[in-house]
Amino acid sequence: MARKEQQLPLFGNLSSQPMWLGWFTDRKAPGMVMYDRTLLTIILGLMAVGFVMVASASMPEAYAMTGDSNFFVKRHLAYLLGCVAIAVVVMKTQVETWQRYSGYLFLTVALMLVAVLFVGKNVNGSTRWLSFGLFNIQVAELAKLAFCAYMASYLVRRHQEIKGAAWAFMKPILLLGLFAFLLLMQPDLGSSVVLFVIVIGLLFLAGARMIEFCGLLTMGVVLIITLAVTSSYRWKRVTSFLDPWENPFGEGYQLTQSLMAFGRGDWFGQGLGNSIQKLEYLPEAHTDFIFAVIGEELGFIGVIAVLVLLFSLVFKALKLGSQCLANDKAYSGYLAYGIGIWFCFQTGVNAGASIGMLPTKGLTLPFISYGGSSLWVMTAAAFLLVRIDFELRKSMIQATQVKR
Repeated sequence: MARKEQQLPLFGNLSSQPMWLGWFTDRKAPGMVMYDRTLLTIILGLMAVGFVMVASASMPEAYAMTGDSNFFVKRHLAYLLGCVAIAVVVMKTQVETWQRYSGYLFLTVALMLVAVLFVGKNVNGSTRWLSFGLFNIQVAELAKLAFCAYMASYLVRRHQEIKGAAWAFMKPILLLGLFAFLLLMQPDLGSSVVLFVIVIGLLFLAGARMIEFCGLLTMGVVLIITLAVTSSYRWKRVTSFLDPWENPFGEGYQLTQSLMAFGRGDWFGQGLGNSIQKLEYLPEAHTDFIFAVIGEELGFIGVIAVLVLLFSLVFKALKLGSQCLANDKAYSGYLAYGIGIWFCFQTGVNAGASIGMLPTKGLTLPFISYGGSSLWVMTAAAFLLVRIDFELRKSMIQATQVKR
């Protein structure tokens, strides 16, 4: 009877759970499963949706490129197997370890960004990948997680200084500038903007002075506009989204095909596998514009369902961050906040670009788009949330037992 009283919401008995859920249990309280089942279900659900949609969207292009319709499906399945290994490692690693080695992780990723400029693999005019034999790593994806981990550590160490000292506020901005410069050399404006949003979001949540926060926000917006205006490549992307029908077979081609996909989808879609636009009309149908294929095949209802899943994950991350800060787990709290901001912004940009509300930035739809680097890094981030939740629940149980 006493054991039942100690259980928190969402806890269950191990007798009805698979063996692998032993990772989420406390050996001192073997009857308790200390993990958020809803969070885990959302993550696995997104992976399942991503696999199905990549399989549907990629077959025509895979056949045209390799003669094997399942080429991308097989690769994506291999990426998912890699996700299992990543999930195990992340779940077995204490959050304290992330905090202790966040500086080394940050430095390692910075060196990798430099290496990309010299020995990186060029794809479609961009040099963003480091080749490791059987697979390629897009270092920009690692940079997002590394920046979240480092910023959380920095905010814990300099929390009081950030509220009053200008230098404490400017240090992460200078580091952001370094990463942004290296990313822009690839070029990759989209990832630079993601890092900028993560930094300003965390500084705001940490209590930075409003005058400095507003100054940083203004400076960032001006810089982004300047970068767009001074580059013909970026400027074409901006102008094409404002009026894609002006040149539907030129700069506006990708967006017009995406809009036609959404138009064909209507409320309930054409049915899974029945997209016309993926038949080599819509470029990047299984990567950057997979959201358009979802709209065509699953309709408005399918689009809303996918967005609900993604923003449920964001909500879980932000709620977890708030709970951690309330329970004196500052690093875990800021890290969860950073991951939530990252997933939220990237989802919004990808969806906004697909429906013509934002310029195309080449950002993947979390867990849905094809791409090993994005899937692996986001899996690490998502299961880091599960680990944070696990440690929070464990500390709450221990506090309850001490009081009794």
